Amino acid sequence: MQAYPLLANNRVNVLYLDTTYCNPKYKFPSKEDVLSYVVRVTKSSLKKQPKTLVVVGAYSIGKESVYLAISKALGVKIYANNSRRRTLKSFGWPDLSTNLCTQATDTCLHVLPISSLRYETLKDYLKNHANQYAAVLAFRPTGWTYSEGLGRELDLIKPSTRGNITIYGVPYSEHSSFTELREFVEFLKPDKIIPTVNVGNPDNRR
Repeated sequence: MQAYPLLANNRVNVLYLDTTYCNPKYKFPSKEDVLSYVVRVTKSSLKKQPKTLVVVGAYSIGKESVYLAISKALGVKIYANNSRRRTLKSFGWPDLSTNLCTQATDTCLHVLPISSLRYETLKDYLKNHANQYAAVLAFRPTGWTYSEGLGRELDLIKPSTRGNITIYGVPYSEHSSFTELREFVEFLKPDKIIPTVNVGNPDNRR
């Protein structure tokens, strides 16, 4: 947003700020680094077990860049249910729309609700596709998986593995990290900031 001409040359009186991660402990790796990591893990897993079903957890909207990065890196389509496909096509995002498919059997890359990324649920999902796949590699992309101990060292992430089901929690969020928020506020220099998240506590509002 710093490159947007209207922001560079105009004074901002009031800034409504998404303060979801407005805490110094949330210094995520860059989105680009996380996407590269996810692609690297996916390729490594498929090399070890070619019959791996790759699953990305997502909310109704959000996380599209994660499964689109995998799709492009592997040269495969993205399967999502009818409801999600309708939503995604409404974005007017050609790269995404042209990479969606209607049949689960046509691709090894599936998008499921992020709440489905549990061992038992994925085990049952794999059973439904047992004629094609022998393992599941799942990614849960959310900023809440981030820990200060991890910092920006993505290779320190330890997946949860049970049998042939592996789940990675990766610190990816469409919400800005603390570092991004700070840089943007320093760039914009607004007269007043109004936080929009976590505003119930006076300390948080400061």
